[in-house]
Amino acid sequence: MSRPVRRGLAIATAITLLVAAAGCSGGSDAGSGARVPGVTDSEIVVGTHMPLTGPASAGYSKIAPATKAYFDYVNANGGVHGRKITYKIMDDGYNPANTQQVVRQLVLQDKVFAILNGLGTPTHSGVLDFLKSNRVPDLFVASGSRSWDQPETYPGTFGFNPDYTVEGKILANHVKTELPGRKVCFLGQDDDFGRDSLAGVEKVLGAGGVAARQTYVTSNTNLAPQIGAFKAAGCQVVILATVPGFTALSIGTAARLGFRPQWVVSNVGADHPTLAKQLGAAAPLLEGMIGANYLPMQNDTANPWTQLFMKINKEHNGDAPFDGNVVYGMAVGYLFVQVLQAAGKDLTREKVLDAVSRGGYQGPGLAPLRYSSTDHSGYGGQRLTKVSGGVQSYVGPTFETDEADGPVREYPVAPAAPPANGIPTAS
Repeated sequence: MSRPVRRGLAIATAITLLVAAAGCSGGSDAGSGARVPGVTDSEIVVGTHMPLTGPASAGYSKIAPATKAYFDYVNANGGVHGRKITYKIMDDGYNPANTQQVVRQLVLQDKVFAILNGLGTPTHSGVLDFLKSNRVPDLFVASGSRSWDQPETYPGTFGFNPDYTVEGKILANHVKTELPGRKVCFLGQDDDFGRDSLAGVEKVLGAGGVAARQTYVTSNTNLAPQIGAFKAAGCQVVILATVPGFTALSIGTAARLGFRPQWVVSNVGADHPTLAKQLGAAAPLLEGMIGANYLPMQNDTANPWTQLFMKINKEHNGDAPFDGNVVYGMAVGYLFVQVLQAAGKDLTREKVLDAVSRGGYQGPGLAPLRYSSTDHSGYGGQRLTKVSGGVQSYVGPTFETDEADGPVREYPVAPAAPPANGIPTAS
């Protein structure tokens, strides 16, 4: 055998051994032996886009740090299947152009395993096709748009929030049963958030049940025209599909115009501590506000999940002011760890998507998680809240419904208790 041939065989053998060694270390793509982006023997790297600055940063800038704090807590207790979670948080300023830029960086440069809890309907919509074409798991989008629940078109995308049509039906059901005969108006964000929410409201109240409809864009903070139109129309109830900054703007603008309707607000923009901080001395204007939620109340210190998250917040999140955004961020972290446990030690992107689709997850949520191979929508219901005496509390039962014409009905199942150490184990 000639020397060139022997040298070629030696090189080929060495390459084969290296590839085999790589295939035994960390995760691998199913059937290929190739390395899985973002996964080693000791680490899982995931990323997100969040409005750390910009028009949606009020409250929302606290979500990803809270998720990271939960991961840091898990990491300090041994991680998941021996791996620690690294969470890369990128600021997109709630600007869709920025979102595309930072997500491309996370995927192509940072080689993340998955995108987790990317926030915003207008922002995340612009990266769906990019994530699909790069086969990146797109998990637990921080938005209730129905766009995330398209398993045939986007098999790797799963929502987290109750979808906005489900929420619109639940809010409208409260108006119909508890505030009958009142003139109802609607203000929504000028995208799928507002449109899907209005669709839900009209499924319950009918198109003729909404006396006036207005929209807003986050680049324009003057809501006087919209709120003035509601006052002129004699609106008695105003349903808001608004991010927190625009909830506060709506309520503050209405007070300035001498307009005091009953406010009924989407979960997206109803966190009382966030709104009170925005309104400052005008925080009493929030008294009587009806909202919705599906996670433990931040001020319910008797709730074991709230106790757990407060402990983690103190130890790993700099004891940040504790509100619903912190609870939300940690709930996302808990669910992701559940899914990683279920996906197993030989982690691949395909296995993590299969794990979500198998469903059956329980955690801090009051409503059911609906994940299956045919449903990627996340939580399926909510419970109403009310601000009374400056305190936001739950009122009445939890409700569930669908995004079609199904009834709004009570959901009687109690939330699961957290594990003793606050970390889910493999089932």
